[in-house]
Amino acid sequence: MGQLQQFLPFLLMFVVIYFFMIRPQQKRAKNEKEFESSLKVGDKIVTKSGLHGKIAELAETTVIIETMSGKLKMERSAISMEMSAALAKK
Repeated sequence: MGQLQQFLPFLLMFVVIYFFMIRPQQKRAKNEKEFESSLKVGDKIVTKSGLHGKIAELAETTVIIETMSGKLKMERSAISMEMSAALAKK
């Protein structure tokens, strides 16, 4: 019984860390994967570096983005979910 009381604060800290840090990060990663898989040709997007463009072609892990200055090949993970959603609302 005494050993359980010793480890109870550590267990409680782990549970708190899980629900406030680990679980939200897992949800965010899942939402980003769903967003990446739902992209289609013609979508207007914003990359994490701030480039605006429209998707011209899709590959398994890359996209070709058409910008005002030409076409760029980028990874799907470089597309910002939050900024692209804000752009779509306008």
